[in-house]
Amino acid sequence: MIHSCWATFTELIVTPFAHVALFWGIVPLYFGLLLNELTADKASFRTALQTGFSFLWAGAQWLWPYFVPHASHGHYLELNAMLPVSLLVTFSVLGFGVVALVSGIRKKFPKHLRFIGHTRFANYFMIAIFPIQSHYLEWTWERLIAIILFAVPIWVTLHFGLMPLRNSR
Repeated sequence: MIHSCWATFTELIVTPFAHVALFWGIVPLYFGLLLNELTADKASFRTALQTGFSFLWAGAQWLWPYFVPHASHGHYLELNAMLPVSLLVTFSVLGFGVVALVSGIRKKFPKHLRFIGHTRFANYFMIAIFPIQSHYLEWTWERLIAIILFAVPIWVTLHFGLMPLRNSR
């Protein structure tokens, strides 16, 4: 089972780099992940801005393929091609992105939403689901399990691996 999950996880991480069209979407998320890992653990308005940008960037990348050119009406969003799960995830990410960005700009978190200032690990999930949300891979239980199964080991690796850089500032 672990070998199968490892192969699935590897597929999730490698797929965006196998398709040139996904480079512009995934590379800023990796930079965001590193930037977030180098900032403080505590929720702050700076980290809320980072989360907002990352979430809006990912959501925009996932919606972009659905803007279809139409001769008489310009571009329009064709949502009927999106799976309901992908649509829910995309608009949830966009919604949280707007709230996080506005919170960071206003320097005030909405009641019960202070967690959006804890961004250090949000980019991991954006990176892991990116090829699925970009429709290069499909949503499956096996992929969801792999994302969840590797979340803690990746977090521990990033947390302790980048600790010397975080503490040197």
